[in-house]
Parts: sequence; C-alpha cells; structure tokens
Amino acid sequence: MKRRRRVGLLGGSFNPAHAGHLHISAQALERLRLDEIWWLVSPHNPLKPAAGMAPFADRVATARRLAHDPRIRVSDAEQRLGTRFTVDSVRALKAHHPDCAFVWIMGADNLVQIPHWKSWRTLFRTVAIAVFARPTYAFRALSGRAARRFRTARTPQVLAGTLANRPPPAWVFVRGPMSPVSATRIRAGHRRARRRIIGADDAATETIGRSEP
Repeated sequence: MKRRRRVGLLGGSFNPAHAGHLHISAQALERLRLDEIWWLVSPHNPLKPAAGMAPFADRVATARRLAHDPRIRVSDAEQRLGTRFTVDSVRALKAHHPDCAFVWIMGADNLVQIPHWKSWRTLFRTVAIAVFARPTYAFRALSGRAARRFRTARTPQVLAGTLANRPPPAWVFVRGPMSPVSATRIRAGHRRARRRIIGADDAATETIGRSEP
C-alpha cells in the first residue's frame, strides 16, 4: 500500500507573508517529518477586520515570492473551494486529497483563540493539529480551554514525527526556537515609516516655503 503524503496546512491571512511563516514551516517540516506544507491564503479571515487587508491576489503573490523552499506550496484553495472557515476548508481538502495525511499547523496564540473558531471541537476531531510555541503564549495556550478539553488527545513532543499518521483527535505542542516576527508588527512598522516619510515631506515643504522670497 502506497504511503500517503504527509502534508502540513498553515492557514492565515498572510498580510503579509514574512520570515515567521518560513520559520514555523521549516520547524514543521523537520519536527513533524512532513513531505510538504501548504500555505492556505485566506480570502478573508472572519476574525479579522477587512480594513488594512491587502488584496487577495497581492497576498498570494507576496507569499509565493517568499516561499523559495520547493516543499512549501502557496495555495489559493480556500478561494477556489469557496470556504471561509478552517473546519470547512479541512473537510474539503481531505475529500479532494484522500492520498494526503494532513496536519493543521498553528502558533500557540491560535490555541488560545481557537474556542472562538467555528466548530473548533469538530476541527480537533477532523485533523491532527500541531501547535508551535510563540513568545509569551505557552502558559496561556496550555492552560486554556482547548488544551484542557482535549488534554487526553495530546501527543508527547518526542512523538511529533508520528502525528500525521495518528487518528484525530491528536495534537502536539512543539517547543523550540521561536521567531518574534508577526504580520501585525510588520504592518505597524510600515505605518510608522509612512508617518516618518509624510512628516519629513511636510517639514521639507515648510522649509522651502520659508526660504522663498
């Protein structure tokens, strides 16, 4: 019997894609013994405001420019499938790709927030989940509602490489090197840079105005 491909699913707005996405992908490929990772670029995250969201095509293009590793595939599957919620996307992907053993990949911050997701308990029972440590979130994640609800389904970290082949519910918390990069910080940095440029332009205009006869 042919072995199913072990595929990690990393979903999000990718607004923009950044080094943190590459970091968690590299960790997942190694620690979970995955064959591939698919970056699922969301047309619109229901939990995030539309304001400040770059156009979908731009976010996909930026992600593809960043993802040089041939094992990382940037996907517009959610747009093509017409799904908005993770549980629906995972169900559809499993139906379309029976040759794949999927693992949902997310940061510890999302384990804290996941009880706000649609049918989050069903998601745990649908796909194996790998949670990667993020700065300041470990305690809240592991003491939170989702971790407590599925505490008996937690897989020891030393067995993370077997996660893709475990029937859900099965999840693992992976500790290791962490990246402080986030899309929120990148966007905030861009806004500060724009304000500095605008401020410099205004100052230059005022100086020119004062120097004119």
